[in-house]
Amino acid sequence: MHKTLLASAFVAALSLSSAAQAGADASCHFHGSKPAAETAVVQCATQYKNKLVEGGKLEKSWQAVTKVEKMEQVDGKRSKEWKLSFKNPAATDKAKDTLFLFYSLPGNFIAANHTGQ
Repeated sequence: MHKTLLASAFVAALSLSSAAQAGADASCHFHGSKPAAETAVVQCATQYKNKLVEGGKLEKSWQAVTKVEKMEQVDGKRSKEWKLSFKNPAATDKAKDTLFLFYSLPGNFIAANHTGQ
């Protein structure tokens, strides 16, 4: 009984310590083939867009864009994918005023671009 209690405490301590080391976007990495909830994919796409702004890949005006303009399932190269778009009317380059983000159905990031392809 004492060994079982000790083993359980050890496993619990390990699981808590690994959660504390997980990155801020750890919740945006999914396993399995079950489609992710739309709200989870939108949250992950918003986080990724903000990372692009912080990393200087998108101009600062994108930070104010918080609403997904469109979300749909499309046929990807290998299987169905989530395709989300954000629209930035304040973008200085009007050819790049729409940002497309692609995620696998389970919710893992695939690509981001301004072409939608």
